Amino acid sequence: MHKSLACIFIFFLSLTAKASFLLLPMDETTQQNHLKAYGITFWCLSKDYKASWLLNYRGGSFLLPDAEEIRRECKIRGVSFEVLSDAEEASILSDISSPSQNMESVILEKAPKIAVYTPKGKQPWDDAVTLVLTYAEIPFTPIYDEEVLSDQLLLYDWLHLHHEDFTGQYGKFYAAYKNTPWYIDQKRDAEALAAKLGYSKVSQEKGAVAKKIRDFVIGGGFMFAMCSATDSFDIALAADGVDICEAMFDGDASEPNYQSKLNYGNSFAFKNFSLERRPEQYEFSDIDMTLKRRIPMEKDYFSLMEFSAKWDPIPSMLCQNHTQLVKGFMGQTTSFDTNLIKSNVLIMGTCELNGESRYIHGEKGKGMFTFFGGHDPEDFQHQVGDPPTVLDLHANSPGYRLILNNVLFPAARKKKLKT
Repeated sequence: MHKSLACIFIFFLSLTAKASFLLLPMDETTQQNHLKAYGITFWCLSKDYKASWLLNYRGGSFLLPDAEEIRRECKIRGVSFEVLSDAEEASILSDISSPSQNMESVILEKAPKIAVYTPKGKQPWDDAVTLVLTYAEIPFTPIYDEEVLSDQLLLYDWLHLHHEDFTGQYGKFYAAYKNTPWYIDQKRDAEALAAKLGYSKVSQEKGAVAKKIRDFVIGGGFMFAMCSATDSFDIALAADGVDICEAMFDGDASEPNYQSKLNYGNSFAFKNFSLERRPEQYEFSDIDMTLKRRIPMEKDYFSLMEFSAKWDPIPSMLCQNHTQLVKGFMGQTTSFDTNLIKSNVLIMGTCELNGESRYIHGEKGKGMFTFFGGHDPEDFQHQVGDPPTVLDLHANSPGYRLILNNVLFPAARKKKLKT
């Protein structure tokens, strides 16, 4: 009789101690592939598994249900995981919920539908976001002007813009590359596309695209932009109806006194900026700090701001990382002049040496946007024609983690920002 009771007790004890959860740790020493851990979490959401993002717990870890196919997928992709019992999971969540801890558990509800704004065909530069999405095995749909202008953005939750010029000045590459075949081909193709879509100038067509993207965000979409897509997007909105292009870009002279005609109320993030009039200058405006910063590579770092995970979960999600200090990197638009950022835009990453802003976030209508300066987080000064970054060599990249934070945070159950 006593033996039977002992067996029953051991049986029930084993049930309570069984593995029920998988933890994908995101701290510096435990996780062997931070980037693919995001892909695993996205994959779980796409298969209707429940997931939680444990903000500030071991670098922003992910909590998943224990299932054989999830374990198998982690092993295939080289993602580290830990098996937790119900009791261990409850203990972790109890610690996280303590008012004394700057941590929070955020439920991730569904995998967002992702679109990447990119022209068809290979570009003479690489897109950090498409690189990391492909590496993390997160599915996305490439779209471009035709899809945007035909309102296909309504099919997506999240949109990425990278190294794009929405002003119609062909990236301000004129001085260095006007005689190269790729520049000549891109200019010809852009003019043909604009004509096909009913516009007499590329600048007009790109302006219309920018306004469609604006409407996507206002309607509740999430937009993430890097490099020159950040400032050129805001410039295009501020210059709506104003010709700021010189003759080599659109066939006629720019409008007189166009600087005074900019409407900063139209822009998302920037105010009171001055445009770069010289067509041979590889710069759009004084928003960008590239030519002003004078910071050597060995000292080029930016610090992530710390937010209250319980009260400000959105910026906390966007800043999850295994380090607060992130290696800097250049781009056509490397960073932003903090004095030209609107007061309602949240600064999430700054360089202590000169006060420039690298990583900012804001709300527009029902939606949100994030701007991240620089071109490639693991290539300090990426040049046109350089080979793409091999992410297997940078599987724990803090800079690339910031990109993937933006990819995943639209999956979160929404809480109102407090500060």
